Amino acid sequence: MAATPAAEHLARRLLLDLGAVPREAAADAAHIAIAAANGVDYLITWNFRHIANAAMRVRIERACRDAGYEPPVICTPNELMETNHGDDGS
Repeated sequence: MAATPAAEHLARRLLLDLGAVPREAAADAAHIAIAAANGVDYLITWNFRHIANAAMRVRIERACRDAGYEPPVICTPNELMETNHGDDGS
Protein backbone atom coordinates (compact mmCIF):
# COMPACT_ATOMS: atom_id res chain seq x y z
CA MET A 1 0.00 0.00 0.00
CA ALA A 2 1.09 3.47 -0.78
CA ALA A 3 1.78 6.40 1.48
CA THR A 4 -0.47 8.66 -0.56
CA PRO A 5 -0.82 12.38 0.14
CA ALA A 6 -4.12 11.54 1.87
CA ALA A 7 -2.35 9.03 4.14
CA GLU A 8 0.42 11.53 4.89
CA HIS A 9 -2.18 14.16 5.82
CA LEU A 10 -3.99 11.69 8.08
CA ALA A 11 -0.70 10.69 9.74
CA ARG A 12 -0.05 14.35 10.57
CA ARG A 13 -3.56 14.64 12.02
CA LEU A 14 -3.05 11.50 14.13
CA LEU A 15 0.10 13.05 15.56
CA LEU A 16 -1.47 16.44 16.24
CA ASP A 17 -5.20 15.89 16.85
CA LEU A 18 -6.45 14.66 20.20
CA GLY A 19 -3.05 13.21 21.08
CA ALA A 20 -4.11 10.16 19.09
CA VAL A 21 -0.50 9.04 18.60
CA PRO A 22 2.53 10.54 20.41
CA ARG A 23 4.90 12.60 18.26
CA GLU A 24 7.74 10.15 18.86
CA ALA A 25 5.65 7.41 17.24
CA ALA A 26 5.44 8.92 13.75
CA ALA A 27 6.02 5.51 12.14
CA ASP A 28 3.01 4.12 14.03
CA ALA A 29 0.88 7.07 12.89
CA ALA A 30 1.94 6.39 9.30
CA HIS A 31 1.05 2.70 9.65
CA ILE A 32 -2.44 3.57 10.91
CA ALA A 33 -2.96 6.32 8.34
CA ILE A 34 -1.94 4.17 5.37
CA ALA A 35 -4.37 1.46 6.51
CA ALA A 36 -7.25 3.91 7.05
CA ALA A 37 -6.66 5.92 3.85
CA ASN A 38 -6.59 2.70 1.81
CA GLY A 39 -9.77 1.29 3.34
CA VAL A 40 -8.12 -1.63 5.14
CA ASP A 41 -10.64 -3.47 7.33
CA TYR A 42 -8.24 -4.78 9.99
CA LEU A 43 -4.93 -3.51 11.31
CA ILE A 44 -3.22 -6.42 13.06
CA THR A 45 -0.45 -5.51 15.48
CA TRP A 46 1.42 -6.51 18.61
CA ASN A 47 2.16 -2.82 19.29
CA PHE A 48 0.38 -2.34 22.61
CA ARG A 49 2.14 0.92 23.37
CA HIS A 50 0.87 3.17 20.58
CA ILE A 51 -1.74 1.22 18.62
CA ALA A 52 -3.44 -1.77 20.24
CA ASN A 53 -4.47 -0.42 23.60
CA ALA A 54 -7.90 0.74 24.66
CA ALA A 55 -7.01 4.38 25.34
CA MET A 56 -5.17 4.83 22.04
CA ARG A 57 -7.80 3.03 19.96
CA VAL A 58 -10.52 5.47 20.97
CA ARG A 59 -8.39 8.50 20.04
CA ILE A 60 -7.19 6.89 16.81
CA GLU A 61 -10.73 6.03 15.75
CA ARG A 62 -11.97 9.54 16.55
CA ALA A 63 -9.12 11.21 14.63
CA CYS A 64 -9.69 8.96 11.59
CA ARG A 65 -13.43 9.63 11.56
CA ASP A 66 -12.92 13.37 12.05
CA ALA A 67 -10.68 13.30 8.97
CA GLY A 68 -13.35 11.47 6.96
CA TYR A 69 -11.99 7.93 7.14
CA GLU A 70 -13.43 4.81 8.68
CA PRO A 71 -10.68 3.46 10.92
CA PRO A 72 -9.60 -0.14 10.58
CA VAL A 73 -10.44 -2.51 13.40
CA ILE A 74 -7.25 -2.54 15.46
CA CYS A 75 -6.51 -5.87 17.10
CA THR A 76 -3.83 -8.40 17.90
CA PRO A 77 -3.48 -11.61 15.91
CA ASN A 78 -4.93 -13.49 18.90
CA GLU A 79 -8.01 -11.29 18.98
CA LEU A 80 -8.59 -11.80 15.28
CA MET A 81 -8.16 -15.55 15.47
CA GLU A 82 -10.39 -16.23 18.49
CA THR A 83 -12.72 -19.06 17.58
CA ASN A 84 -15.53 -18.22 20.00
CA HIS A 85 -16.88 -14.76 19.27
CA GLY A 86 -19.97 -15.30 21.39
CA ASP A 87 -22.11 -16.13 18.35
CA ASP A 88 -23.46 -19.27 20.00
CA GLY A 89 -24.93 -17.39 22.95
CA SER A 90 -22.17 -18.32 25.39
